[in-house]
Amino acid sequence: MSQYRADLATGADRAQHQTAAPIQRVAELKRVFDGQKGVAVIRQTHIRSPFATALTALLAILSALPAFASLQSGVLAPDFTAPASLAGKTFSFSLKTALLNGPVVVYFYPSAFTGGCNIQAHEFAVNREKFTAVGASIIGVSLDSIDRLNDFSADPAYCAGKIPVASDVDGKIAKSYDLKVLEAKSGMKDSRGVEINHGFAERTTFIVTQDGRIFATIGGVVSEANVDQALLAVKRLTGRN
Repeated sequence: MSQYRADLATGADRAQHQTAAPIQRVAELKRVFDGQKGVAVIRQTHIRSPFATALTALLAILSALPAFASLQSGVLAPDFTAPASLAGKTFSFSLKTALLNGPVVVYFYPSAFTGGCNIQAHEFAVNREKFTAVGASIIGVSLDSIDRLNDFSADPAYCAGKIPVASDVDGKIAKSYDLKVLEAKSGMKDSRGVEINHGFAERTTFIVTQDGRIFATIGGVVSEANVDQALLAVKRLTGRN
């Protein structure tokens, strides 16, 4: 995973930077943000030095999110329609319509083009066929603008044109799923060096059944484990392997 940026971390676990211009090599022991049960991991990665300060600020903000809390299994999943992007092309996504074809994995993430979110999108993309094989589709949801998501959905390192991502610019969809949403702070930049001017929802994945109910809620784990657990949950739901 060395091509990806550092995972989301708490403010308590600061990155130890050693400058080797124009690239900083960062070796850090950090607690990954995914709710109150973040998992401590060690990663070695590369961050371009102009991004380091802004990325650290982003990590500190996300670490301030409270304990994992969201809609739980058995309740009706809030229906939503939102502008979305697949392979760089905009379309209108409807959860109700998607459910006509089978269960849907609805995954909320803080921001496109940031460490853990890049990894999560990549993992969903490379495993898309596995989800399709057990009858499920995938939709990512964040507060990114549709223009940012057009880039993200087409990027071969992340969504790779395989999974759609929806734009929830005002955070109403995330809030309807009882997720915490934080406002943006000026000066933060993503892994491309582009300013992030939107809010952030906590990373949580919901498995929604065809009759519109939440089968499983997944949070408090690192990005890769989030995808793995989502696939296992869908297999339990459908009884297909």
